[in-house]
Amino acid sequence: MAKGYWVSVYPAIEDPERLDAYNKLARLAVKAAGGRVLARGGSRVVGYEAGIAERVVLIEFDTFEQAVAARASAAYQEALAELPDGFERDFRIIEGLG
Repeated sequence: MAKGYWVSVYPAIEDPERLDAYNKLARLAVKAAGGRVLARGGSRVVGYEAGIAERVVLIEFDTFEQAVAARASAAYQEALAELPDGFERDFRIIEGLG
């Protein structure tokens, strides 16, 4: 069964401290759903073409279905409610190969 991945790209983070509540709750929700953070950061990102050299987060789940269910979970919905107004990110769930 193919793994599932959350891929988040944050085009700009004007006030990182405003993300603290979201980050705390999201971290707990991801862990409870069996997710593993593979990459997180923004200090070493190189963007090419239309790429954005800002914070990128990559989280792996055992299956694609598990990744989708984690996004729909009550725990993650609680985390999403903590995102600041006007916050922007590109979030995708993708299926791995094989």
